[in-house]
Amino acid sequence: MATGWAGDGAVQDQIDATVEDAVRRARAQLAVGPGLERCEECDAAIPPARRQAVPGVRLCVACQQASDKAQTEASGYNRRGSKDSQLR
Repeated sequence: MATGWAGDGAVQDQIDATVEDAVRRARAQLAVGPGLERCEECDAAIPPARRQAVPGVRLCVACQQASDKAQTEASGYNRRGSKDSQLR
């Protein structure tokens, strides 16, 4: 029988699902394979230490920072529209 209230543990289940989705999305964005010696955006040299530290690196530090900033701004995560808020 539906009562309109979430069952025991439902809120935590939704939080766990949200975290798992975020982890899955982050892992899917990780580069694989050999890194590039030159940045694919600006053609600057990528130092060997960066290539060793970040497998599959494709961008120099400056371009990676710009990419991360643009991605963060574009994500527009709306907490009110998330699964968690629908349990109230």
